[in-house]
Amino acid sequence: MAASGDLRAILAAAEDAARAAGQALRKGGGAFEGVERSEGRDIKLNADRAAERLIIDRLTALMPAPILSEETGWTAEAGDKVWVVDPLDGSANYNRNIDLCSVSIAWVENGRPVAGVIYEFLSDRLYSGAIGLGTRLNGEPVSVAGHTRTQDSILFTGLAINRDFSAEALGAFAAGFACWKKVRMIGSAATSLAYVARGAADAYFEDSIMFWDVAAGCALVEAAGGRVSIVGDSMDKPVSVHADNGKLWTL
Repeated sequence: MAASGDLRAILAAAEDAARAAGQALRKGGGAFEGVERSEGRDIKLNADRAAERLIIDRLTALMPAPILSEETGWTAEAGDKVWVVDPLDGSANYNRNIDLCSVSIAWVENGRPVAGVIYEFLSDRLYSGAIGLGTRLNGEPVSVAGHTRTQDSILFTGLAINRDFSAEALGAFAAGFACWKKVRMIGSAATSLAYVARGAADAYFEDSIMFWDVAAGCALVEAAGGRVSIVGDSMDKPVSVHADNGKLWTL
C-alpha cells in the first residue's frame, strides 16, 4: 500500500477533483443540463459526462494513473494502482432535485480501495479518508458508530439496476430486514457508505452494484474503523458489498 505521504497527496488530488466537479454540478447549466438517455430503471444525464470529463482532466494533471470511470470505462490499460470514479452517484436524485447525490473518487491498489473522497456537493459535505490515516468530514475526524446489535442499528441498502427483481428474489431480500431497527434506501450507494463511515448509519449492503458506486465509500468505512467485504470478479463488473461498523457482521 502507498506510504502515508503518498496517500495524503492522493487524497489532495481527489479532493481537488471532487470539489471542482461538485461545484460545477451545483451550479448546473450548459453541458450539465438535460437527460442523455433513460432506459428501464437507469438514467444517464449530460451532467454525468460533463462531471466525468472535469474529474478525469484534474486527476490526470495532478496524479496520473489509469482511471476506471462509470461513463467512459478505462482511460488506459488497468494497472495495480488506479483511480475509480463515479462522477455523479445518485443521478436520478440529482435530476429530481433530491439532495442525496455525490461525487465519488477512489484510489484502488490491487483491487482494494485504500483511499476515497466523497463530496455531497449540494450540502457541501466532503468526506476524505485513507486506510491508516482515518476519515474526515470537512476536515474533522469521524468514525463508525458503536452499536453492537442489529436491533439497535440502522441499515442502508439499495436495489441496484442489475439485480433480480423477481417476487421471490425481492421477498428474500426483504426478509433480511427483520432484525434491524431501521432500514433506509436513499438512492446513492456512495452517500450511504459515507454515512456509515461517519456513524450516522451502522451498516450497508447491496448486491449487483457496480464497483465505482462503492469503491470510495468502502475506503472511507475501513479508514473510519469499520469492516468491508467486496465480492466480485472484476472492477468493471457488478459486485456484492457488505460494510459495517466492525461490530455487527462476520464478513
